[in-house]
Amino acid sequence: MKRRTFLKFEKPILTCMVQADTPDRIKTLIDASIPEGAEAFGMQFCKLKPEYRNKKIYKQLFTYSPLPVYVTNYRHSENKEKTDEELALELLELAECGATLVDVMGDYFDRTEGEFTTDEVAVQKQKELIEKLHERGAEVLMSTHILRFTPAERVLEIALAHEARGADICKIVTGADTMAEQIENMRIINLLRENLKIPFLFLSGGECHIMRRIGGALGCCMYLCVHEYDQYATKTQPLLSDMIKIRDIL
Repeated sequence: MKRRTFLKFEKPILTCMVQADTPDRIKTLIDASIPEGAEAFGMQFCKLKPEYRNKKIYKQLFTYSPLPVYVTNYRHSENKEKTDEELALELLELAECGATLVDVMGDYFDRTEGEFTTDEVAVQKQKELIEKLHERGAEVLMSTHILRFTPAERVLEIALAHEARGADICKIVTGADTMAEQIENMRIINLLRENLKIPFLFLSGGECHIMRRIGGALGCCMYLCVHEYDQYATKTQPLLSDMIKIRDIL
């Protein structure tokens, strides 16, 4: 199968998250999202039931999608009891089966509040994992979910570390509960644009999460959205049908 890419788009990519516990539901969401204008898909394999976690299913899903596929394998849902070493091996398996972009958490091998470690041993393991993912033909996104307001200098420090560890895309999620914090987050995007050599996705949770709707216009490389709000969808992610209009207007 020809490898796709998340690194050569003229506009911020409309990535539709197709989260489900069965392959059939993922395919249904793919079918519904393509006519709406999806440009890539995001599959969170931590939510897929254990009986479907195998190479045969992975290859089926990646082949079924006519668009690039971003994959995550976070520690929640079906992965709660797994070690980071086990999750990393599964990421390598997903890359071997055709995943386009693979998410490596910023605290892999040293679980830390805010998902970012500076432990030298853990960092070296992350670099080796990223190198192995690249060898398998996958692009790598490094993610740090802080989930609370974070000063600009700290966000930039984390982003530069993602870049130094070999990531192709940096993803950081903070928070904002006041207009002042939201405005500061907009300034952070400009700071990332000026200092990073790799594309980035900067998101915000909390009461003020407009960044999920206008971030691409300010410099983020993609939008994460959903076709509909079912039981597995992330409610803070905007609808794909709305994001197409917002992106084109902006």
